[in-house]
Amino acid sequence: MIDVVIVEDNDTIREGLRALIDGTEGYKCIAAYSNCEDLLADIEKNVPDVLLMDIGLPGMSGIEGVEKIRKILPDLNILILTVYEESDLIFNALCAGACGYLVKKTPPARLLEAIKEAYDGGSPMSSQIARKIVNFFQQKGVFPSSSSTLLTEREREVLKGLVEGNTYRAIADSLYISVDTIRHHIRNIYKKLHVHSQSEAVAKALKKGLI
Repeated sequence: MIDVVIVEDNDTIREGLRALIDGTEGYKCIAAYSNCEDLLADIEKNVPDVLLMDIGLPGMSGIEGVEKIRKILPDLNILILTVYEESDLIFNALCAGACGYLVKKTPPARLLEAIKEAYDGGSPMSSQIARKIVNFFQQKGVFPSSSSTLLTEREREVLKGLVEGNTYRAIADSLYISVDTIRHHIRNIYKKLHVHSQSEAVAKALKKGLI
């Protein structure tokens, strides 16, 4: 069972998400909030496997909320679900500690799949969102730094898979290696990039132009 918490200020969307999650076998919505402040007051009592977070919220923004939640629960899987597709917001959300980024027009089946991907250690986002981020940094004149020379070709391939939002299994299958080997490469990537989580690795890869 994957326990999910929702933060969404639109009542109709929030209750629709709750109904979708509760109505799907293997998923359960354990709490739903209209703002980050109420979530933060309860987060240690209702710790989910995956948190669905909107960005445009009354009071504290979703990105601010992600930063505060990560200080309390650094390993929590936080998935952004928003109407915003601006590249700087996407990047800021990933830097704050979100593990993935989806827009609200995402089909229900894909949303459920993304929740499962986040639960399994992936960084779900559409290829269009990933491309927006890459284009954003190319336009800003961000090019590969010396950090990229520390990574082997295989490590860069694994990192590229993470940035594209693929699960460990999907990356392993695409490279014809085992999931255990993927985990070994990811540990090395974390060490070389001086990061401690997948979202940090993805954010740093995009910021530094490592792939």
